[in-house]
Formats: sequence, structure tokens, C-alpha cells
Amino acid sequence: MLIGKLNHSDGSSRVGIVDDEKVWIAAPNTRLSNILASEDPLVAAAETKRLSKESMSLADTKWAAPIDEQEVWAAGVTYIRSKQARMDESSASASVYDRVYSAERPELFFKATANRVVGPNEPVRVRFDSKWSVPEPEVALVISPAMKIVGFTVGNDMSARDIEGENPLYLPQAKVYSGCCALGPVIKVCADLPAAESIEISLTIERGGKRAFNGSTTFASMKRSPPELVSWLGRENEFPHGAFLLTGTGIVPPDGFSLEQGDVVHIDVAGVGRLTNPVVRSRS
Repeated sequence: MLIGKLNHSDGSSRVGIVDDEKVWIAAPNTRLSNILASEDPLVAAAETKRLSKESMSLADTKWAAPIDEQEVWAAGVTYIRSKQARMDESSASASVYDRVYSAERPELFFKATANRVVGPNEPVRVRFDSKWSVPEPEVALVISPAMKIVGFTVGNDMSARDIEGENPLYLPQAKVYSGCCALGPVIKVCADLPAAESIEISLTIERGGKRAFNGSTTFASMKRSPPELVSWLGRENEFPHGAFLLTGTGIVPPDGFSLEQGDVVHIDVAGVGRLTNPVVRSRS
């Protein structure tokens, strides 16, 4: 089942449940986070749809970021391609990433609060003080307050590679800023994740109306399993509203490539759809 938040004609943000080519619009007081935090989100979503009295065409739906007050966290160095890229950008401390790739404990870091997250067709940002920034296309796990994986969506973990490459301690500045994360368009709610090899991930970057970069991978290329990452995230941590966990990227543009003002980023994840965001550069 696909569920998300849409921009309603009355100016509000509403929960929407997809049924073929139609989207059923929930009552104004319905919260997406409450559905995802329920004992069985599939049942809760179906009941929300049953009680809905309003619908619209899927083609006419303008989705917002599918997040309420959840935190967004991220895992790093979970793909061999990501490990190599992080080592290349951080020659003085490359062994840090080599060690974490093989370690029992994964790299986990805070990524964004809801106000830093943008939805489909909203601009992601490049920091004004970065000369080398890239999108990181990722599967974002949707986690309930009980630390149960209840679905997944498309995520873009924007990264200032030059800032992080200067020193690993600069990671928060390379990763956390306004417009640093995009989620959407909807959440695939499921009792169990599909087979990893069936979750295909692709990235396309357009510049001036032409394709500037394209790459793809599958979830099966990830070294660590989703339950393993969630288990570590939940150690000594509580998420009363649930959380999103970006699982790392296996697609990295070449070292000479950096996002520019006006670029458009498309990320596709099988089972969810396409997340599209234009790129803007912040001004000092």
C-alpha cells in the first residue's frame, strides 16, 4: 500500500492513500505518523481509506514530504562504492572509512529534522561554502516507535563532499543544513521488505535539459541488512514519533562532478516511484 501527504486545495496538508489511479484523502485531523506508529499500519491505512469521503486523481496529486515530526537519521559506508568514494575524498583519514566498512558497529549519524526535509519538486540545497556537492540516492526505511520497519520510501542525502573530506569531524556541516534532505513521493507500507535484489535504485541528474549523470544499483549490494541498521539505531535511543533511516548510497557521481544551480535530480526506487528535486545554491 502507498501512503503519503498531499497538498490539499484548501491549503492544508492531508494524508492520502493510493488505490490504483485514485488517491483517497483522509480527514483533516489524520496524522501520517499516527498511522505509521499503529500496531499494524497496513490495517490502519486501510481503515483510513475506508473512512475517507474525498478522492482525487493520482495524476493530479501534488505530494508533500511524507513526514510529520519524525527525526531522519542516516547510515554511511554501507556500500563498497560509498566506502571507496569516502576514502578518495579523505586521503588524510581514508582508513577511518575502511575500518568502519568492516566493523561490527555501523556509521550512523543524525541527518535532519522535519523542517530541513523537502518533498517532491521542492528544491534541495547546495551549501554556499561547498565547491563539491552531490546527491546521494538512498532507500529510506520508515521505522515505528517500537523500532519496527513498517515501510520504505525514496531519500536524497545531500552531501558536501569537500567539507567532509577536509576532516571527518566536519560531517555534521557536510550533511545537516536547510534543504539537505528530500523524501517522497510516498511511503510503501509493508509488513515485510521485498527481496533486496528487487529494490532497484537509480539516479539521473539533468543539466540544461540534458542528462549529466546516470547510475543504478540494487538494495542487494548493501553490506549491512536493514534490521541490523535499525537494531543499532535503537540502542540507547527512543523515537516517540518514529524515524526515517537513510541506508547509504551505492551510486556516486565521478570525482569531477558537482551539483550546480538549476540541475534537476531524479531518484527512482522500485515499489515507490520517482523523487524529483531541482537544485539551488545557498547565498552567503
